[in-house]
Amino acid sequence: MTAAGIFRTAREDGLAAWNSEADDELLCVGVRDETGDVRTFSFASRTPSRFLYWPGQFLTFDFPIDGVTVNRCYTIASTPTRPDRVAITVKRKKDGVVSPWLHANLRPGMRVRAAGPLGDFSFVAHPGEKYLFLSGGSGVTPLMSMARAHQDVAPEADILFVHFSRSPADIIFRHELAMMAHHMPHLRVVHVCEGDSPGERWGGPRGRVSEALLSLLVPDLAERVVFDCGPAPFMERVRAGLGALGFEMQRYHEESFDFAAMGAATTVSMTEAPAGPEFQVTFAKSGRTIAVRPGQHVLAAARAEGMRLPSSCTQGLCGTCKSRLISGQVEMKHQGGIRQREIDQGMILICCSTPLSDLVIER
Repeated sequence: MTAAGIFRTAREDGLAAWNSEADDELLCVGVRDETGDVRTFSFASRTPSRFLYWPGQFLTFDFPIDGVTVNRCYTIASTPTRPDRVAITVKRKKDGVVSPWLHANLRPGMRVRAAGPLGDFSFVAHPGEKYLFLSGGSGVTPLMSMARAHQDVAPEADILFVHFSRSPADIIFRHELAMMAHHMPHLRVVHVCEGDSPGERWGGPRGRVSEALLSLLVPDLAERVVFDCGPAPFMERVRAGLGALGFEMQRYHEESFDFAAMGAATTVSMTEAPAGPEFQVTFAKSGRTIAVRPGQHVLAAARAEGMRLPSSCTQGLCGTCKSRLISGQVEMKHQGGIRQREIDQGMILICCSTPLSDLVIER
């Protein structure tokens, strides 16, 4: 059986699977530095249970920051072949909200809320005979989960893992990947750095991802299924390079939490809007009332009226736009960013909710 087949098969080991609908609190059980600004946080469930997920999937977390709940999606870096723990690896961003808080505050013994796992960025959903993993910076996490899973259940897998970093000091999982390559005969790991670090002069490939570099490093590119994760500019360069080399993009898969780009098509245009009456949506705290066209999401209509409301994914994934529906009815098509008990308590995600009547929303 292939690695993908193994993870498609339900696994019974006597313990229940962790279910965020029943218990959404995770206990932090470990914190480990990976580089100077990257840290891994490990979690366990409050009661004995197993974490079942596809390598490459993510969790949506609720973090209490300065009296406000902030939602963020983080890819699981650990592997479901070691199901007692689940881990995320987070790069601290100087201008960020969540990552600096995590690095400064999250410690073993603390509890956080999480939902999921979610997503289909996984070799389970897109299996192949040979893989190319391309990652930039902290985008290594879902690919590390996939590599760790193969190490445990399919060590003969043919994987070329190419990771791009600013300098040798910024290479995440450097030593673990070296050990994995030592034990997996067909795993080849290539690190590419933009420059040297103060303590090490880089002697390997240099530069940024490009058509020329991909052609040099991956001579059998056409035979591989590609998984790509990293900052938006990095993935844009990957797509451009693959396109220039004539790669079949049906074999290309990427993960991105650059939700602004994902949500570019959320507004329903007048020509596409279904027939029917407009609905009035009132935001109780701000006192604003807007008209929402048939089939239009509440968030898209509010943005069109110049309202600035908390949101990130616009796809029903992250939960950032979660709001209480005081009155009225909506049709909500979410992708896991809200729990059923929250729905039962009158909460909605305005990014993926279309009115079925006039609404009053607690915003």
